[in-house]
Amino acid sequence: MDFRSDTVTQPTEAMRIAMANAIVGDDVYGDDPTINALEIWAAEHHGFEAALFTSSGTQANLLGLMSHCERGDEYLCGQQAHNYKFEGGGAAVLGSIQPQPIQNEPDGTLCLKALEAAIKPDDIHFAQTKLLSLENTIGGKVLPLAYLKQAREFTHKHNLQLHLDGARVYNAAVALNVDIKEISCYFDSMTICLSKGLSAPVGSLLLGNKAFINKARRIRKMLGGGMRQAGILAAAGKLALTEQVEQLKVDHENAQLLAHGLNQLSAFDVNLEQVQTNIVLTSVAEHINMMQLQRDLRKDGIIISNGNPLRLVLHNDISKNDVYVLLEKLAAYTA
Repeated sequence: MDFRSDTVTQPTEAMRIAMANAIVGDDVYGDDPTINALEIWAAEHHGFEAALFTSSGTQANLLGLMSHCERGDEYLCGQQAHNYKFEGGGAAVLGSIQPQPIQNEPDGTLCLKALEAAIKPDDIHFAQTKLLSLENTIGGKVLPLAYLKQAREFTHKHNLQLHLDGARVYNAAVALNVDIKEISCYFDSMTICLSKGLSAPVGSLLLGNKAFINKARRIRKMLGGGMRQAGILAAAGKLALTEQVEQLKVDHENAQLLAHGLNQLSAFDVNLEQVQTNIVLTSVAEHINMMQLQRDLRKDGIIISNGNPLRLVLHNDISKNDVYVLLEKLAAYTA
């Protein structure tokens, strides 16, 4: 029972069969039919002209930022944005792109007034602000559709491009009970991670117009991201998008079960308003030794991260019964 992240999901049996039987070719030459089919399907299904299969969400985000911005340009993002905080500074290191982070609001949004104040004047002293990057979900929280509309109007007003780090965008769509296009329609580009809650073993997608994706494909090659017979991965990615979305509803229900259960234990405190998808953040009482708790739970086959707040993530390989087992162990540990 691994609660650390939804990145630990195992591929489904259907994925393993599809991978074993995938028709493949050299994708750098554009000859892999399974990758080509996934990219065409994904572009149409999400309302974009083109798509690019990549090895990871980090790579997809980096390609997106480098395709929107040139060396010395700037992008706006949140302080908690994955492509700012958790991707090794790739935009700055590899793209020479300056990030301008803005403090995220409690609901995960970015204040538009703060963003406006951060846009650099047209002056040779400053980097040129070219892009706003949002993340949905962020910390498990869903950005409201009304906010996405406001962000789109904001970028039009200030002549900026709008990118979505949509690593868990399907969690957002499921939580809002909307078609994915009701989210994607506001963005110039978007990433989708196939290997988190959607259970594919490897891969993310970058979506945008044809010129944008052509540029990203060239940069992907430059960064060593050109994969050869990678249709074996794309076969699983297609099933992630067509067969695993319904599972996210179960993950969200299990997150609610876990969150409410933790609040019944004196050593844990969850802000239930913040539990909107599959991620549960709980504060832990100071007298709890987190490293010891980790070790003790692992003896029982339960894996958690070490942190306070403690981050627990629900996914395809965590059942409702697993949630009950974790709560039982925590209750006994903290009694």
